[in-house]
Amino acid sequence: VENHKKRAAEEISVYGEERVMDTVRLCKMNLAVHGLSGDIRQGNSYYEDLHESRGKFDFVMANPPFNVDNIDKDRIKDDKRFPFGMPKVDSGNYLWIELFYSSLNDKGRAGFVMANSASDARASELELRKKLIESGAVDVMVAVGSNFFFTVTLPCTLWFLDKGKPKERKDKVLFIDARHIFTQVTRALREFTPEQIESISNIVRMYRGEGGGYKDVPGLCKVATIKEIEAQGWSLNPGRYVGVA
Repeated sequence: VENHKKRAAEEISVYGEERVMDTVRLCKMNLAVHGLSGDIRQGNSYYEDLHESRGKFDFVMANPPFNVDNIDKDRIKDDKRFPFGMPKVDSGNYLWIELFYSSLNDKGRAGFVMANSASDARASELELRKKLIESGAVDVMVAVGSNFFFTVTLPCTLWFLDKGKPKERKDKVLFIDARHIFTQVTRALREFTPEQIESISNIVRMYRGEGGGYKDVPGLCKVATIKEIEAQGWSLNPGRYVGVA
């Protein structure tokens, strides 16, 4: 958005799908406040693909609801938007992860918030996570502390996927444990300051070779290979890799 600020409305196309009409309106208003417009439609993402999104997008950003149950998997078990298959547990977490993955084009990147439990989930979800990791698309995992949302106190994880990773990073994942990085706003709410976001982003830039030499820092960040991840039972939990400060 920064890069296209001068002609944002002409150069950036925004598409969205949202189940609740009030949230659709909020989204349109939010875009307008930032000088953007978008094709935001009301629909249920599990069952309806209103933008025919498979393989389409440069960027996917999302904050999906955590641990949704009662999704009718029989309705979507043959849907190509879920290339790794259906989880057997009654949770939508991995359906969302597959949706974001399959919406990206060959160079597409995704960033989304996910329940912590998804990083270590066992059984059928572990099988889905293994396929995702083996695809080489998982790029960066960031553990975030609790109380970062108005409505949810649980800690969460930020997932970043990149389908266009260069060869030298294809079998690597950067893990960042940012649980100890926060600013207390009120007793019940924490946030990242712009400076804190910048310092986390700088770690990622160095890992991607964009200035500076990257180094693992115990307790903060670690680059792990797919072999190391396999040895950890295909866990994507940063705490398992970064060690202790």
